[in-house]
Amino acid sequence: AHGGGAFSGKDPTKVDRSAAYICRQMAKSVVKSGLCKRALVQLSYAIGVAKPLSLFVETYGTEQGKLTSDDITNIIKIAFDCRPGAIAQSLALREPKYQETAAYCHFGRQAYTHQGIKYFEWENAKDLSEYKGMTSAQVSAALKSSNYLTKWVD
Repeated sequence: AHGGGAFSGKDPTKVDRSAAYICRQMAKSVVKSGLCKRALVQLSYAIGVAKPLSLFVETYGTEQGKLTSDDITNIIKIAFDCRPGAIAQSLALREPKYQETAAYCHFGRQAYTHQGIKYFEWENAKDLSEYKGMTSAQVSAALKSSNYLTKWVD
């Protein structure tokens, strides 16, 4: 889901565009890795605060194995950094590519690299399958031992 911001802005540090991209990648990652069959990911930010204020993950009851919706939310907190600068770096948003994204939609395109520039990187899901067989206690332990507090408001 995309909020009220604009996709026309070209500044990757503004979350109107970049947060929608990272939410797409997070949702694709949890589904492709087999953690759930369906996912909606939403982020909210406050002006002047780099860390997202909230992360909402809806899996529509399709969690797989022993994972709960809260576990999947915690896995996202471990695996992703959603501060604007980190999003720009992980999705290569500082590379000049906006002509390509201006037509034929931002989502559902094939990710590719041309002359060293990555296009539609948010369509490449991260492999999170290492969490697939975990229990809630194991996910909680992984969260506690991670650096998630440097990336997320909790």
